[in-house]
Amino acid sequence: MQKEALVGHPNIQVRKPFYRVLYVQVLIGLMLGILTGHFCPEFGAALKPLGDGFVKLVKMMIAPIVFCTIVSGINSISDSREVARTLVKSMALFYLLTALALLAGLIAVSLIQPGVGMHVAPSTLDPSVAAKFTKQAGASGFADFVLHIIPHSFFGAFADGEVLPVLLVSVLVAFGLGRAGDDGAVVTKGIDSFSRVLFVCFGFIMKLAPLGAFGAMAFTVGRYGVRSIGSLGLLILTFYVACSVFVVVVLGTLARLNGFSLWKTIRYFKEELLIVLGTSSSEPALPGALRKLEQLGCQKGVSGLVLPMGYSFNLDGSAIYLTLASIFIAQACDIQLSWGQIAAMLGLMLLTSKGAAGVTGSGFVALVATLSVMPDLPVAGVALLVGIDRFMSEARALTSMISNCVAAITVSLWEDACDRQVLARELGYSGTSKVADEAEVRAAAVMQQEKTWIATPQSAA
Repeated sequence: MQKEALVGHPNIQVRKPFYRVLYVQVLIGLMLGILTGHFCPEFGAALKPLGDGFVKLVKMMIAPIVFCTIVSGINSISDSREVARTLVKSMALFYLLTALALLAGLIAVSLIQPGVGMHVAPSTLDPSVAAKFTKQAGASGFADFVLHIIPHSFFGAFADGEVLPVLLVSVLVAFGLGRAGDDGAVVTKGIDSFSRVLFVCFGFIMKLAPLGAFGAMAFTVGRYGVRSIGSLGLLILTFYVACSVFVVVVLGTLARLNGFSLWKTIRYFKEELLIVLGTSSSEPALPGALRKLEQLGCQKGVSGLVLPMGYSFNLDGSAIYLTLASIFIAQACDIQLSWGQIAAMLGLMLLTSKGAAGVTGSGFVALVATLSVMPDLPVAGVALLVGIDRFMSEARALTSMISNCVAAITVSLWEDACDRQVLARELGYSGTSKVADEAEVRAAAVMQQEKTWIATPQSAA
């Protein structure tokens, strides 16, 4: 009886066996990938298509899911001024976090100084390494960046798969549907239904996450190996320290000031973060994070805008990497930068960290874009980093993912678009599944019997 009551409760799910939980499966995939890449490096490197295939499957779903989420979310907001206010607050928060991330990288590399003593002559560096990334740098100015947001055609935004053009189209369609009357209501209902179908399909794809994480990690370890870290291990350690301090101090303070726990938030999004760790990309976690933000009580109209924007404007992991890698190159090449030069570089990085949005390996591409307009640092210096960049890409993606989730919850709270009771209840559990204690179920059954006993004599009277 108690078990039946437990299963039938509308807000309760029976705990799955541990081996059927997604994040456990992803962890197993990561560990098997590390072992495969280490002991069978050639075979591990050949498993790259598994990781790439999973990422491509998820990217295929991102554009339509973002479109449906934003359109249905904005239509739920009656006042268009609320949308504008959300956009302004989001951008202000994004640039503040990016500035703090740049400073975190600068402070870490200045204190630990991983490049001091290397004495690398710039003339000995291979310029061809940077050349192939220069073409990917894309927009070099603010005007070019804005024009890049506008797609070549309506469906071109979905074909390219970049978030910002899809975001622009979504906002325009949402406002158009809101003013189209009954015809718009019909289309909105269809979009809502299509959105539910997309999330069901995404659920099917996520079952392949352990396989994708296995293939991606096996490739990374098999292709580069732990030995490739070599003398640059101190640089990797410096970067991980900088990312950890930024998450704990900056994001932890932001979460505390807004009344929620950073650690419980990280635990709530653990499945998405493990997928990011395995694939070295935050994009596969976007659809799942959108769904979980809604489960946390955040309105789709706000969280559905903030999170996709953050994927282009709040790349804090890449921001930390930019300052850390740039100063490292200066230290390795014995180049002394004045505080004025460093300040100018930080201002430039506020733009280049956004300009490489949507590009694979955006942190490395943004670094090349920054150095290409900095006459004081050699662009060829990126050749020092190309061998270990893969080992830092995981931390870049994880830091940016955590920052975007915290920012989405924060802006939702600022806009009174998040139910604090739901937020507290959801973050109180170790995951999305709510498991009841048998004593609670028994107490609820007793209370129900008492209500029935009390109600019976009243009805008879």
